[in-house]
This record gives sequence, structure tokens and C-alpha cells, in this order.
Amino acid sequence: MARKDLLKNLMDAAPSDAPRAAMPPRSAKGAIGAVSQSIAELRDRALIEVPVDLIDDAGLKDRLDEDDGIAELAASIRDYGQQVPVLLRHSPNTEGRYEIVYGRRRVAAMKTLGRPVKAMVRELNTRDLIVTQGQENAARKDLSFIEKANFAAQMVAQGFDRKVVCDALHIDKTVISRMLSVVEALPEGLIPAIGAAPSVGRDRWLALAERAKGRDGAELRAMVQGATSDARFAAVFAGTAPKKPAKATTASPAPLRGADGAALGEAKPSAKGAQIKLTDPEFSGWLVENIEEIHRLFLKKRGE
Repeated sequence: MARKDLLKNLMDAAPSDAPRAAMPPRSAKGAIGAVSQSIAELRDRALIEVPVDLIDDAGLKDRLDEDDGIAELAASIRDYGQQVPVLLRHSPNTEGRYEIVYGRRRVAAMKTLGRPVKAMVRELNTRDLIVTQGQENAARKDLSFIEKANFAAQMVAQGFDRKVVCDALHIDKTVISRMLSVVEALPEGLIPAIGAAPSVGRDRWLALAERAKGRDGAELRAMVQGATSDARFAAVFAGTAPKKPAKATTASPAPLRGADGAALGEAKPSAKGAQIKLTDPEFSGWLVENIEEIHRLFLKKRGE
């Protein structure tokens, strides 16, 4: 059989109505199996256009500020086209529909434009979908610390062990543990209320988690104020700052009077003693000259 006929038979083996990018590899051995596998891999990398109303959400929530920048992204795509494809899988529940693996913002932008989405389609089970989504997130520089921490916490909640979470996000166990400690320490609803806080790094989130220990969740959520997520974080961070100890009240100066009732000055008590201010220069000079004798009388009176 000529090579071109072999390739034609392999390509024609699939039903004509099946999406090209979705074809599973044929189960075959030898040269035919290798060619079939190569064709399947090419289909996996091929781009198709999918009507946006056939695409459903899937996987875990990776962004906290979902609507942030969608209008700007849509304007850019309108002017320059969709430069980067999204990754989809066939819906396991509904024939003819697709689910997003990654590229949610691009799909949302295309929805506002009413245009079909350029996409690659892969056959993924739910586990592989979430791991692939995590690997994509690990490579993105625009996801904030708390968004990655929130994604890791969702993976753990789905039953993935720490090793899989680490592999998916390309982060070691120590960092994952710190991420999870932040999410676990903060009351439910606080992180979504604050948002992505892109300018806030790991150390400040860890500090907020420490400050939030033992605090009422409703009290913390009430502190969330501000037009941006960075401002909202700053408001909660300031609201949970340790209170400074109140300064000791300073006693008012006490007047000093002589035997005849005349004013001699004033004494200002303090924790370390007293500050004496004399207004009679002659008496103040005499006091300095006789301070030793005066102190001797004090000791005698005290019994020393």
C-alpha cells in the first residue's frame, strides 16, 4: 500500500463529525500504531474554533478578581485578534460541549465580543484537568500569592495529596505549607472579600494570618474597605495591628511652698523620681550647698 493511501485510511478512520482535535490515539502496534499516535498528537496540537456558547467552566477557581481587566482584554482582542489559544476538553457530561482547562479570561473576553474561541482540545480526566490547570498557573506571573495559595487549598480539598499539589504548582512542600496555613488561618469569606491583592506578598499574608488568630470572622470582614484589593488588604492589615500600650498619664506639677507659705517652685513626679524647679535663686543656691545635711536628716528620720 502506498504511504499516501496508508495516511488517508488512518485519517478517514474517525467519524466525519468528530472534532479533529479531540480524536483519541488509535490502539495499534508497529509502524501503523506509531503513525496513528503521531497523527493523534498533531490533532491535539491543532487549533479549532469553538462557539463561545458551547464552552462551560470547569476545574478550580484560580482568580479572585475575575472581572478585572476583561474589558481591556476584549478591546485588545477586538483590535488585534486572539493571539493565544485556550485549552479545552470535551465535556464528560454533555455531548458536543466543552470545558475550560485554562484561558478563562480569554473565553470571557470572547463572550463579550460574541466571537468563537481559538482553542486546542485535549482528552483529560478531572484529575489531569486540575493538574494541568495548576501547571499553567505556576507559569503565570500575573497570579498573586494569595490566588496561588487559594488554588492549592482547593486542590487539597479535592483530595489531592501534597506531592501532587507541589508538582502541579512547581512549588516545594515548605512553600505549599505556608500557603495552606494562610488560607486555613483566615476566616471563610475574607480572602474573596479582599481579592487578589497583587502587590501583597507572602510575608504580609503570613503576618495577617497571625494577627487574625482568635479574631471574629464577621469583625474581620467588616474591616474590608477600599476600591482595590490592595487597599482592602491594607485596611484589614491596619485594623488588626496590635494596639500600642497606653502611655502613663503624667501627674501635674505640685507646688512647693516655704514655712511662710511663699511659693518656692514646683515638683513634677515621674516614674524615676521627681523634677524640682525652684523659683527663688537664693534658696536654690542654699539647697545645693546643704543637700548633704538635708539628706542626713532624711535618713535619720527614716531610722537609718
